[in-house]
This record gives sequence, C-alpha cells and structure tokens, in this order.
Amino acid sequence: MKNISVLGSTGSVGTQTLEVALANPDKLKIVALAANSNDVLMEEQIHMFNPAIVTLSDEAAAKRLRSRYSGKTQILAGTEGLQAVATYAGADTVLASMVGYAGLRPTLDAIGSGKNIALANKETMVAAGSIVMEAVKKHGVALTPVDSEHSAIFQALQGNKHKEVKRLLVTASGGPFRGKTLEELTYVTLEQCLKHPNWSMGQKITVDSATLVNKGLEIMEAHWLFDMEYSKIEAVVHPQSVVHSMVEYVDGSVMAQLGLADMRLPIQYALSYPDRWEHAFGQLDLVKAGPLTFESIDTNVFGAFKLAVDCGRAGGIMPCVFNAANEIAVYAFLAKKLKFLDIAGLIAATLDSFINIKKPTLEDIEYTDSEARKRANKILKATF
Repeated sequence: MKNISVLGSTGSVGTQTLEVALANPDKLKIVALAANSNDVLMEEQIHMFNPAIVTLSDEAAAKRLRSRYSGKTQILAGTEGLQAVATYAGADTVLASMVGYAGLRPTLDAIGSGKNIALANKETMVAAGSIVMEAVKKHGVALTPVDSEHSAIFQALQGNKHKEVKRLLVTASGGPFRGKTLEELTYVTLEQCLKHPNWSMGQKITVDSATLVNKGLEIMEAHWLFDMEYSKIEAVVHPQSVVHSMVEYVDGSVMAQLGLADMRLPIQYALSYPDRWEHAFGQLDLVKAGPLTFESIDTNVFGAFKLAVDCGRAGGIMPCVFNAANEIAVYAFLAKKLKFLDIAGLIAATLDSFINIKKPTLEDIEYTDSEARKRANKILKATF
C-alpha cells in the first residue's frame, strides 16, 4: 500500500489521480490533499477519501470549508498548510500536479522530507531543474514523471544505457492550430484555442498546447529528468496522440510507447513503478487507431516554441524568465487582454530585459520569477 499526498487535487491531473486511487483501493491510499480555492470539490474529495489533512491556498476558501465540515480531517490554509501537506509524515509519495511555478517550493519541501515524487508539474523542472535534481540526489528519493511524454521516454529507456541514446523524440499533437499560417492565427479566439483535438486538460496547459510552448517546456524538463543534452532532444508533431514519445538509439532502433490519450495511464504507472497494475481505463486498439503520422514543427509560426528551446539551451535563469513571462501572457490571453500571437511577443520582450545568471541559487530563481512577472506585466500594459 502506497500512501499518497496530492498537490493540486482539484485540477485536471489531480482529479484523475484520485480516479486512479479509486480504481486501486488495495494499492493506493490518499492521506493528504492540497488545492487552491475550490472548496466545494475539496469537500467532496474529503468525504470520498477521508484524508488526514487537506489545505486550500486561498484562506477565504478554507474558511468556507471549515464552516461546513465537522469531520476528522484537519483543514489547513495558506503556504503553511501547503507545506504541511507536502511534508506530511503519513505519506510516502507526493503527486505534484500544481499548475505553474507555484509547484516548485512544495515539491522541494516534499523532497527535503524524504518523499518520493510523481511529478506532473513541468514548470518546477523548467524554472529550477538543476536545484530539484540536486535535491533528489541529496535526499535519495525517487522522481517518476507523470506527463505522458516523459512517462513514455522513461519507459522506453528501461534496460538501456545512457550512452546508447541518440535522440529523445518528444511527440506533440500539434494542438488546435496545426498546419495554420501566421495570417490564419491573427484573429483566433480564446474559444478556438481551448478546443484541443485530443486531450482534456486545464485552460493554462491547453493554451500552452496551442502555442506549442508546452513542447518547449517538455524539452527543458526532459533535459533534466534524463540528463540529456539539448542537441539530443527534439519535438515532432504526431496528430493522433497514440505514440506518446520515442527514444532513438545509436544502432538505429527506435523505442516508442503507445497508448490511449488518457492521463490516467501515465499517472498509474508513475504510482505503480516499478510494477505494472491492471487498470479499468480502456486499451489501445491499433487497428481502430488507423494511420500514425509525424510532422516537423514550423518554428516560424510557433515562435514561442523556439524561444523556449533557445532559453533551455541558454540555461541559467532564462528558463525561469521564460516560464514566468509565459504564465503572465497566458493568463492575460485567458482574460482577453492579449491576442494569441502576442503571447510570444510578450515573452520575447521580457526575455530581452534580463541578463543571464548561469549558475543560479534558489534565491536567484525566486527573485527572477518575481521580477520577470513584474516586468512582463509592465510590458503588457505599456505595449500590448
């Protein structure tokens, strides 16, 4: 039996993690939950799993929940509550699925308290990959990827040597605007952007999929997770989302992991590893799947993707700047304060305002994230 704390339990990955737990009641026990402000869904999750502690980052939401709930689960709030869930002594594994940079500190707290990590928060690795991996090594914990692409690479690497890898091939669906020209993207709407062809995800990651920023972030994450230089990591468009990523070896072999476009599959594998458990989430039928095709990414159209990869190669604080600027841009777009194509423009302008620090400390990263958000907001108001 594995005892699980879920950071981000009311989000897309968090709720699917709880579905995996319900499907494996003899193997997984939910002991702690953390979310932002959805007190209604959190209350439902409390009644379903009876965790020892839960927390809501929003103090007002936690107050509302306390006013309605009178059971045994302890209800906490704010940053202290989040730290308590991340380090809860009764958990051995933390599923980290908080959205964005906010997931960094609690993930580091969990690692520092000796928890194994099932990581679904790519921004944590993007902003501070060297710091996170150093902490993983220092505390002797396991870090298993949850994202379908990194789970696929993780599986395709099993039983092979690092020196035998020629390339990691990260697949992308292409999002809702695959094949579009810059002119065709000039007037796309938020509603069009949020209609992903294959996956059901939260709004932020759905926008990242539309800009292909998510592929740039995943390349950065893969660099740290698999200790692979950027020259050996590429992204390729695969519209059917059946092949979740591939590893090409020096002998010409390519190992691919295939499956349904269902996040519950990589979530379960991250929690079951090194074992595989039976599941109730459907099985891929290759005959019904039909032809599988692959395309290159048009970096002239998807400029934000190229910016992300360039920042990864630059290293230092630049990935952190990119991530912060992208978060500001995406939420401005979601609020209809920024046009779709201007997301890349805002990111580029923010990046231009920084001088790189090649070997940042955690304090450098935290300052950079805060400062990048301030500068991005200032540029947003002045330029767009």
